[in-house]
Amino acid sequence: MRSLHTSSAAGNALAIGAAVLALWAVAPAPAQAPASSAPANAPVPPDWALPGSAAHKQVPPPRDFHRPSVNLNTPLGIFEGISDIGGPLVPGSSRYDASAKRYSITSAGYNIWYSRDEFRFIWKRMSGDVSFAADVSFPNPAGYNDRKVVLVIRQDLDDDSKEVMVAEHGRGMVHLAQRPTKGADMTDMEYTFGGTIADVHAARIGIEKHGDSEALYVRLKTEPMHQFGPPAQVHFDPPFYVGIGFCSHQPVTPDTAEFSDVLLENAASWVR
Repeated sequence: MRSLHTSSAAGNALAIGAAVLALWAVAPAPAQAPASSAPANAPVPPDWALPGSAAHKQVPPPRDFHRPSVNLNTPLGIFEGISDIGGPLVPGSSRYDASAKRYSITSAGYNIWYSRDEFRFIWKRMSGDVSFAADVSFPNPAGYNDRKVVLVIRQDLDDDSKEVMVAEHGRGMVHLAQRPTKGADMTDMEYTFGGTIADVHAARIGIEKHGDSEALYVRLKTEPMHQFGPPAQVHFDPPFYVGIGFCSHQPVTPDTAEFSDVLLENAASWVR
């Protein structure tokens, strides 16, 4: 049985004044042109990996295309390991400021989408139910508008792993996405905010795993966390990987995201 806080999600969403659009679909390519400030010695990415722009449309990678992830059993804060999922062409970096309780992730990567991903992932192996949330932000306001700061549950560390993630995009959209089986295309439920809170970025995002259900939670400003939309339904065999991640959505141009006040509990009992 779901806990009582999920039953009032629709009312909570209306109470904060969000005009919400939800749909199961692959998001269209954004119109913003990709940045051109790649490192001078950066490798040349394949054409399909370039982000969408007025002159280019990103397309899915070839079905047989994979790159091995680079995995480090290096603890960072509350997490036990670090991975560059999908072997991004530019390696990522990450740090933890214990005094501020803040994680910073710098990563390139063409996307976290389609049938495979490229991003830096800071993870912990877990089993059972999970409540997971963080305050998220982009230090660089001029980054690509489809960059993704994410909270992820993954079955493994391969680039095409089964997964469920909640994400906040550079342009403010949040989504709950799932890859229900290994190598499948991602699908999602997307939420944008309009009316009197147009262009507001969520201050905090979260995911709650209860059995095989995984739900999205959002806080826009100072109100309590609210569930948005129905949960995904994806089964994970224990142990699975739970963690924070970031993708610049540009295959050879890194960007940075920050996570603070991270809550990770081995229980489906939302507290904040």
